[in-house]
Amino acid sequence: MKINFVLPCYPKAPIGGFRVVYEYANRLVSRGHSVSVTHPKRMRNLPLQGGFIPRMKRKFVDALRSWFPPKIDWHRIDERVELLYVPEPTPENVPDADVVFATAWHTAEYVWEYPPEKGRKFYLIQHFETWAGPEDRVVRTWLLPMHKVVIARWLLEKGRSLGVDDEHMVHIPNGIDHCKYRLIQDIENRPRRIAMMYSDVEWKGSKDGITALETLKASHPDLEAILFGVGRRPKDLPRWIEYVQNPDQEYLVREIYNRSSIYLCPSWTEGWHLPPAEAMACGCALVSTDIGGVRDYAIDGVTALLAPVRSPGELARRADELLQDDGRRITIAREGKSLISKFDWEKSSSLLEEYIKRVSDPAAGSRGLETVLP
Repeated sequence: MKINFVLPCYPKAPIGGFRVVYEYANRLVSRGHSVSVTHPKRMRNLPLQGGFIPRMKRKFVDALRSWFPPKIDWHRIDERVELLYVPEPTPENVPDADVVFATAWHTAEYVWEYPPEKGRKFYLIQHFETWAGPEDRVVRTWLLPMHKVVIARWLLEKGRSLGVDDEHMVHIPNGIDHCKYRLIQDIENRPRRIAMMYSDVEWKGSKDGITALETLKASHPDLEAILFGVGRRPKDLPRWIEYVQNPDQEYLVREIYNRSSIYLCPSWTEGWHLPPAEAMACGCALVSTDIGGVRDYAIDGVTALLAPVRSPGELARRADELLQDDGRRITIAREGKSLISKFDWEKSSSLLEEYIKRVSDPAAGSRGLETVLP
């Protein structure tokens, strides 16, 4: 079967939603399918990339980008996966296929207009993307009669609340590569160090997380913290907090996740949040805001400790419970690792492949799968 994924832009930096697509592409191509991933330079329904560039120079910049497409060195991609870089994801720029996947609301508007030869239309929904576009247009893409794969249970419920019928929607959670994200350092013998991902995107909640860390430091002078992110070290980050810019995945596993006892997630919203799950697989106890993006694997008091969104004081209080009681920290970390081990990319890929085959088989029609959870 020939399968094409349409992403919304070039992969300039590590992006969780892109990693999900690349994971599926790797595993589908290993199962004998022909897989391509289409990356557009720009889309008509998005603000023009590089808007600060004078119009007369834009075509020249586009030409340079097409000559030198970005190198994806932050994620392994099977050499059999065809990576396509196109000016815009219009029909003449995307390959004919049996199946085509939209991967964001912007791409769904394009994919819906494709002629039949571009493939049966699917929509991989990774968030309710009102942060990236007008809510009415986002909702409209959810209601298009495409076959929808939502990555989290809260997105399944969101789809139902919008009127999406279960015949055209299935929940297949993200997986974890347990060969990569693994236990190296014993859970019991961890330094008093908290890890956190940093982003300057407001809804990632990094300011709340830093405030919580400062509160904890006042009570625990020996506390260490390490943040990581794509950009440079924030200028206002307290000096006692270590920062690593754009670590590769092995460094992240060995030096950050495995050398921390707690992972702190301060986000206000997420689709299915990868870093906390990866940290759990590496033995960190999770302290997180209570958001849909972690609820598939974060059970309050069992596999994680949860706090209200935008409440750095509560986030600090929950983390303090683990700093005060190492036995509880160890129990939470062990239970978290046990549960997250059930989320596996091979399992998720099998479910995705089965769903594609069911939809593509005329005898099966558009019948979906049961909601899938470990």
